[in-house]
Amino acid sequence: MIILLLSIFFILLLLRVPIAISLALSTMVILLQIDFNMTMVPQRIFTALDSFPMMAIPGFVLAGVLLARGGISKYLIEALKTWVGHLPGGLSVVTILACMIFAAISGSSPATAAAIGSIMIPAMVKAGYDKKYSMGLVAAAGTLGILIPPSIPLIIYGITAEVSIGKLFMAGVIPGVLLGGVLISSAIFYAKKNGYGKGEKATWEERGKSSLKAIWGAFLPVLILGSIYSGIVTPTESAVIAVFYGIIVSAFIYRELHWKDIRPIIVESINITAMIFLIIGAASLFGLYLTNAQIPQQIGAWIAESDVNKWTFLIIVNILFFFMGMFLEAVSIILITLPILLPMLIYFDINLLHFAIIMTINMELGMITPPVGLNLFVVSGISKEKLGAVVKGVIPFIVLMIMVLIIVILFPQLSLWLPEQME
Repeated sequence: MIILLLSIFFILLLLRVPIAISLALSTMVILLQIDFNMTMVPQRIFTALDSFPMMAIPGFVLAGVLLARGGISKYLIEALKTWVGHLPGGLSVVTILACMIFAAISGSSPATAAAIGSIMIPAMVKAGYDKKYSMGLVAAAGTLGILIPPSIPLIIYGITAEVSIGKLFMAGVIPGVLLGGVLISSAIFYAKKNGYGKGEKATWEERGKSSLKAIWGAFLPVLILGSIYSGIVTPTESAVIAVFYGIIVSAFIYRELHWKDIRPIIVESINITAMIFLIIGAASLFGLYLTNAQIPQQIGAWIAESDVNKWTFLIIVNILFFFMGMFLEAVSIILITLPILLPMLIYFDINLLHFAIIMTINMELGMITPPVGLNLFVVSGISKEKLGAVVKGVIPFIVLMIMVLIIVILFPQLSLWLPEQME
């Protein structure tokens, strides 16, 4: 039955049926085969979405769209240019740092790539950078949106695995900074090798003015994460605070948010949120079938009886995630695989926080792996270049990210040290 279900699912995907509908239809076909009570289907979907932590998702999505359209990302980039734009590879370093800051606000990789790429790709090309490299850098740095907290996939993981979302956010900080640091180091090396990127050095007066203007946006990650870790608010409540703060700064301080912008912002946010929630609802049906068929228990029993050890298991799982990332987006992969993998994680005594970061870095790789890497399509769209050109530019960064993934797997404390400080 599971082979039939997956076969129907992938056939529908090849026919370009949306992921959520493909997953729901294939699961319902199988449920009909086993005389399942179909009245439970809508009940299951609504139950899956009836969650207070889930409300953080539309909040962070709306906050990300507001930042991109309200001038906050623009002023952050201008301030970063005055500080590091004159260094070798200065614009590429600005791009990565801007993605890291935006990631600490939006929780979304495509949103990060779109907001920063629309400004930085033309600027890098104008400064003499190779366009393929510029597109690849933005696509790769944009993936930090789901690793550096807050992160929508980590929220989904926390709800599914019943793990503290606050601790998951903390677990992503050091690996996120590590990946950002590796990307910055590679950007400086590449720039020195090719003679890229020494812009004019800004005066201290220019740095002061741009930093003062950007401080409102730079304070937002501190507000979001500080309010969560101080215990003042939950992640869901911090998302609402981020939205109101973004509106106030964009409309009344920067004055770049006008009434005519409200409708496009809300429509874009609804489209993104609806896509995520549809996938969650469809995946809940898939989980219903797995539970009914006792698939997780059967796999757990098989693992217990086999000679597979912890490291072999992790290698197999990472290869599985890499190939799934070529065809599915992060939320789908988490919701499809995590219920199956949880018994095995418990059996092998793999820390759920550590595994969340391993899974998230794999999801980052999926964002820049063809044929369905979302960031590839985002960058292709904003740069008006063919997808193949973006793929060629991103290949070196895939290698770098795999190296970081291996380091995170081998050194669990990179993910666990900060969450342990919360206890």
